[in-house]
Amino acid sequence: MKNIRNIRNFSIIAHIDHGKSTLADRLLELTGSLSEREKKDQFLDDMELEKERGITIKARAVTVFHTYQGETYELNFIDTPGHVDFSYEVSRALTSCEGALLVVDATQGVEAQTLANVYMAIDNNLEIIPVINKIDLPSADPEKAKNEIIEIIGIDATDALEVSAKTGFGVKELLDRIVTHIPCPKTDPSMKTRALIFDSWFDSYVGVRMLVRMFDGTIKTGDMIYLMHSNAEYEVIDISKYTPFLKKVDTIEAGEVAVISAGIKTIHDVKIGETMTKKSDMASVQLPGFKPMKQMVYCGIFPVETSKYEELKKAMEKLALNDSSFSYEPENSSALGFGFRCGFLGMLHLEIVKERLEREFDLELITTAPSVSYKVMMTNETEVFVENPDKLPKQQLIDHIQEPYVKASIFTPAEFIGGLVKLCLDKRGRQKNMTYQTTDRVILEYEIPLSEIVYDFYDKLKSISRGFASLDYEFLDYERSNLVKMDILINGDPVDALSVIVHREKAYQMGRSLVMKMRRVIPRQMYDVAIQAALGSTVISRETVKAYRKDVTAKCYGGDVSRKRKLLEKQKEGKKKMKQLGNVEIPQEAFLVVLDTTEE
Repeated sequence: MKNIRNIRNFSIIAHIDHGKSTLADRLLELTGSLSEREKKDQFLDDMELEKERGITIKARAVTVFHTYQGETYELNFIDTPGHVDFSYEVSRALTSCEGALLVVDATQGVEAQTLANVYMAIDNNLEIIPVINKIDLPSADPEKAKNEIIEIIGIDATDALEVSAKTGFGVKELLDRIVTHIPCPKTDPSMKTRALIFDSWFDSYVGVRMLVRMFDGTIKTGDMIYLMHSNAEYEVIDISKYTPFLKKVDTIEAGEVAVISAGIKTIHDVKIGETMTKKSDMASVQLPGFKPMKQMVYCGIFPVETSKYEELKKAMEKLALNDSSFSYEPENSSALGFGFRCGFLGMLHLEIVKERLEREFDLELITTAPSVSYKVMMTNETEVFVENPDKLPKQQLIDHIQEPYVKASIFTPAEFIGGLVKLCLDKRGRQKNMTYQTTDRVILEYEIPLSEIVYDFYDKLKSISRGFASLDYEFLDYERSNLVKMDILINGDPVDALSVIVHREKAYQMGRSLVMKMRRVIPRQMYDVAIQAALGSTVISRETVKAYRKDVTAKCYGGDVSRKRKLLEKQKEGKKKMKQLGNVEIPQEAFLVVLDTTEE
């Protein structure tokens, strides 16, 4: 029986690019978990994309050992993603810990994502250890960062550790403080076996691997386990720990973190936040906090070459094995051919999935404009959720449409308030609060439609604030809005992949902008091509791609004007016939135009 007093479970809370992965490298190095040969930068970020972007996409848990005052302590470091898209995964990982390191960049101070996750940690009653990182940089101001932690978050940071994850300065003291300040796990001997699954991924040799934290009881190899939300039972075939490479163990006890394999075939059979118990020691009460993963953003993904559809299908299947929060279903577009309608947690998640499909499976893809899930209230009092603008029911059957609203918190230096307030108002935002945390740091709180945020909000936020502002948002509810479906017609035929759902007030402005951009990318034909934006049967904007013109009157060198007119009429008839038979090829750039957010 292990001594539960010598176990510490902790996580690192940090904004993107505040040095979390580098600090994790130093913790592994100083506990002797890696030999000189095995060391590499950002060790826990094993995806090439994670290293490139400097972000953590998948949570990981590593067990290391640290000796303090003659005793050896087992430290379970649960690495978490830092981006708002993955906030549910972060909440489950924080539930598995007793403490958290709050890492703040000495040059940048407290930012939005730090704040969102630290409040989540405080709600879970975690012991917070403030850490000021990057003190080796010339522009570092540790005192200012400490004051921001005190004033903005409201926790005592006067004795916050000053470290440099890059050089290793102060990291040994940090390990000691983890042992002395973070409490050991608590367990109730009278409770039945319970464990929390806070991450999972697919392994082609053993099936789904589940990252679990044991709260009560023990599980050993060969036990029959029961997943309480999925209502399914399996036999444990392997228990391992990352130290930081997989190392088999026979038993996992209360307070420990381990990886369990039970021959589960698909990742969709395991839900993040699931409670695992043992058939022979069945718990009656689930661990609190479970909720199903909710996709927020949807878009169509199509291969550039239609012959690559089967390859895209296989790539989607493989990717879905490792990412349970991503969904896809087949879709057929008259303009783009066969493809998939995909659901994502947010815009970053969408970018990551698209980039992984292109890199790992060598595919060229077109994505349609991102949309959100709208709640459509029908005249017969039923409700329908619509993710694809093309699937919106006919106008006469709709009573009204509701769209998702989010609560957005924007952290910004005071000098950029004017531009950011204007941006939020342009995006139909309602101001709820504006708080000066320090003399030059402000938190703006707005309720904004999610559809406005997924489109181009983040890019504009960064450009207005020169990269200094940061954003965090959480889903609020569905609200009734005056929304309409806008179609783009090419020569009178609607192009399904270019349909969008917009607010009626913005429809004219957006339609005008789209048709002007489309005119530039659609090639000229032998006849005029009309590009129109329409709301139902009402055309709100039109542009024309002019036809190539052959001078058929060149051979007339005099005589009556009727001879010229006769030739021009003959040409006109020919063009009319061509237009009836002709088919306008829409180039790939036309679909990217919808995603291009630069103003006309």
